[in-house]
Amino acid sequence: MASNNRATQINKVLKIAKKHFKPVEIPPERTLLEHLIFACCAENSLYDVANEVFATLNSDYYDWNEVRVTSIRELTETMKRLNDAKDAAKRLKRVLQSVFETYYSFDLELMKKQNIGQTVKQLEKYNGTTNYTVAFVTQNALAGHAIPINHGLLESMRVVGVVSDKEAAKGSIPGLERVVPKSKGTEVGTILHQLGVELHRSPYGPTIRKLLLEIEPSCKNDLPKRPNKKALKLAQEKAAKEKLAKEKLAQEKRAKEKLAKEKAAAEERAKKAKAKKSAKKPVIKALAPAKKKPTKKKVVKKKSVQKKTAKKATTGTKKKAAAKKKTVTKKNSKSSAKGKKRASVSKKLSKRKPK
Repeated sequence: MASNNRATQINKVLKIAKKHFKPVEIPPERTLLEHLIFACCAENSLYDVANEVFATLNSDYYDWNEVRVTSIRELTETMKRLNDAKDAAKRLKRVLQSVFETYYSFDLELMKKQNIGQTVKQLEKYNGTTNYTVAFVTQNALAGHAIPINHGLLESMRVVGVVSDKEAAKGSIPGLERVVPKSKGTEVGTILHQLGVELHRSPYGPTIRKLLLEIEPSCKNDLPKRPNKKALKLAQEKAAKEKLAKEKLAQEKRAKEKLAKEKAAAEERAKKAKAKKSAKKPVIKALAPAKKKPTKKKVVKKKSVQKKTAKKATTGTKKKAAAKKKTVTKKNSKSSAKGKKRASVSKKLSKRKPK
């Protein structure tokens, strides 16, 4: 669609929407986190109902951490007045979990000091945020120019011909921020939000059909059609089969991944065992000669020591024997000398004549 035609069509939508809906004031004193939580509640519900649910969450729970750890079933019960209570509970819980995992607290006021583009990128990374919640926070907490677009508004714009099917699939309405000035962004955003909520709440009701036909009389064939019971049943069965097939594929994938992990772990263990064995073998080879050499040396040393001790012992015994021989010879010489003296004395006496 040409930009001029799109702009005129958007202005037409705004003109007729203002006849049926009134602008809503958003409390400006809320913190960035509170705006984010309120957007999770209000995406597909009226602002008045969302305000009531927000007040209940704020009063019934001790703090946002208690809301974070509460089950989705309990949160759905608390938020049951919303048009999409279960989906809103999932969005809220995921967003609070992402915020907590990022900052370990629930204070996002420092993000206001950053550049708007940087803050928007951070918000988009949070699990649970949508195009609507990011645009709502940008408009109301960061003073940026962004019109929050919910699913009902996107479908309404598709029906009246403002956006094509491909543009609707992307979740954006090109040229909307250019047509709407920043000073009127909040007012126009609340009016268009109510239009989207009406289609989401009752897509086949007379109110939304009249309103869309008033905007574009030729859109009768594009209006949401109530599905045939048989077609609906077939669609549900098909969806159930597809779900089962997806679950089966997911299970098979998980089983394959588990087997692959186990196989990889077994291969790693085998590699480690081989590495240990290969590391042990050279050590044994290196140690074997090292053990033999010192043993030989020790044996040689022992033998040499034994020889030395044997030599010392033999020399000692020899010396002792020699000393003994000397003493014996001395004694023998002394005794022989004494014997000789006695013999000489006896001879002298025998030679003497008697008087």
